[in-house]
Amino acid sequence: MKTPREQTASDLIVVARAVRTRGLKGEIVAELLTDFPERFQGLSAVFAVGLGEQKSLELENHWFQNDRIVLKFAGYDDVEAAKSLIGFDFALPEAERMKLSENEYYDWELEGCSVVIKDGPTLGTVRGVLRTGGVELLAVQDENAHEHLVPMVESFVIKIDISRREILIDPPEGLLEL
Repeated sequence: MKTPREQTASDLIVVARAVRTRGLKGEIVAELLTDFPERFQGLSAVFAVGLGEQKSLELENHWFQNDRIVLKFAGYDDVEAAKSLIGFDFALPEAERMKLSENEYYDWELEGCSVVIKDGPTLGTVRGVLRTGGVELLAVQDENAHEHLVPMVESFVIKIDISRREILIDPPEGLLEL
């Protein structure tokens, strides 16, 4: 595993974002950006990334408050010190990501993948995953900067190969013209 100084932003996954201070003892209220809040149990350190810098922080304590998390870091013992972390993302090494079931992927794993049409050309590159409350959609940008929305359903998405950064699709006729 890489040491804190060897971690690059691309090696990290963001799990929370500092939004404000809390109390007088240097606590930070953070927005949770993980589907696995239980990952904070037993966690002793995170990386603070933002404002053009990255630093390793020792996590002294945490607790949940409504849909957010309150974090207390060593050396950040008053409001002024805590204010310096506002706007930072808190991240962990990618190697520490939670394991997903087969055929489940993190959005960041799909972003940047080439989308190739079966027996056809490359459609473009995944720019993001849209959550509509129903089926997730791949937002794919083609070489002309036009966006195509591809439903993430088994009948359209034939194969996802994260190691090759490629997604093979077989869309029904007319879907990509919408």
